Amino acid sequence: MSLKQYIAKQWAKRAVAKTQRWAKEPSKTQERALRDLVNKAKGTAFGQDHDFAHIKTYADFVLRVPVCDYEGLRPYVERVVAGEEDVLWPGKPLYFSKTSGTTSGVKYIPISKESMPTHIKTAQNALFHYIHHTGNSSFVDGKMIFLQGSPIMAEKNGIQTGRLSGIVAHYVPSYLQRNRLPSWETNCMEDWEQKVDAIVDETIDEDMRLISGIPPWVNMYFERLKAKSGKSITELFPHFSLFVYGGVNYAPYRGVLEELMGKRVDSVELYPASEGFIAFQDTPDEEGLLLQLDSGIFYEFIEAEKINEKNPTRHSISEVKLGVNYAIILNTSAGLWGYNIGDTVEFVSLSPYRIVVTGRIKHYISAFGEHVIGKEVERAMQEVLTIHKARVTEFTVAPQVTPQDGLPHHEWWIAFEQPPKDIASFASDLDEAMCGQNTYYDDLIQGAVLRPLVVKALPANAFEQYMSSIGKLGGQNKTPRLTNDRKIADQLNILFSIK
Repeated sequence: MSLKQYIAKQWAKRAVAKTQRWAKEPSKTQERALRDLVNKAKGTAFGQDHDFAHIKTYADFVLRVPVCDYEGLRPYVERVVAGEEDVLWPGKPLYFSKTSGTTSGVKYIPISKESMPTHIKTAQNALFHYIHHTGNSSFVDGKMIFLQGSPIMAEKNGIQTGRLSGIVAHYVPSYLQRNRLPSWETNCMEDWEQKVDAIVDETIDEDMRLISGIPPWVNMYFERLKAKSGKSITELFPHFSLFVYGGVNYAPYRGVLEELMGKRVDSVELYPASEGFIAFQDTPDEEGLLLQLDSGIFYEFIEAEKINEKNPTRHSISEVKLGVNYAIILNTSAGLWGYNIGDTVEFVSLSPYRIVVTGRIKHYISAFGEHVIGKEVERAMQEVLTIHKARVTEFTVAPQVTPQDGLPHHEWWIAFEQPPKDIASFASDLDEAMCGQNTYYDDLIQGAVLRPLVVKALPANAFEQYMSSIGKLGGQNKTPRLTNDRKIADQLNILFSIK
């Protein structure tokens, strides 16, 4: 064992011990988080407008602070963007993480001097937990790659602005700098296709041991490595032992990526967001991601089906239940208050608190009252891929309300890496799996309100072409699993003319 591996294991032991301490006292940890956040922000414009000085309990907080999305906070954020201090959080942010939304256009998410370290620390802790539970620290002796956005920052009234992944690139610990790829110059490339080709050139002869990124874009990287070398990934990188990912569910991509890899490689799932680093996979033996209760975030949860009610009931961590689909609400040390991030989660453990991401509030299909969510289509897909020994690179689902003939139905646009031998049988089994996942969908099928789903088979690189066509080809962009409209489906139909 190298000295670097030994030190990594000692740090891992300490990190896990610290996690276990706050995980044993979840309610106290969150109560302390709320108290600290409110006390620090009571002198801000938002704190004064919402009477933070008189907040003593969670009930007081709920009475004074409404739940909102970005539009609800926009008047305050615009003041921060204009250069005003002490608006949402004391002082000015260190950074703005610039993101784009479907309804809010460009969004500027503040990152403060208090919140920035939690992004870095939590990512490190995810690796430390993996090392502690598996004993594998060998990757610290080789090269690591993080497929991410450009670290080049713009400036907005004296505040550095960029993508979260590009901001984080400035905080890679010094002890990892020699191991880290791609080079700074390559990382700064804006054109994603050129960037991937440059990454391939830089890494193809290196001792790559840890690879991190969103699964569909890691797949693109692997495909180009294979095309250039004619080898599987583990033939190229025999010491490759850890795949770190986030952003989308890995399960639908596992078959394709493992085929490219040449073997199953350990993986660690992360749940980072510009608004805060929410959770990570703390152990390989348990389902779900450990909710980060000690990272400067106070969490609230609203049952997803009630999120659009005028005054939905808000739950603290001590009030959540297993198996309920919740909208997750954040209050952060960067000054986001009652912030509906747009994600839905479900608790799979209450000791400790572990979650799975089930989808997006706005990414669902309920054109016929079925309210199908991301978790359901992903589980159905994974079930049927296993049965038919098929592999997909990406897929999305849309409603077809006014078909040219026959009953309305759901359309599944699927890019196959390895298509099933019988597409009709595949579609039939997929429909059956969906009926098992969603009882409302099952009722609509049985009642002949909907016909069984229709599969539209696409080439393996179809979604790369789609993302390129809308100017969003890049390592941090991803296609929604499902939508309640036909914008994506219609664009795919234009690109590929699928009958």
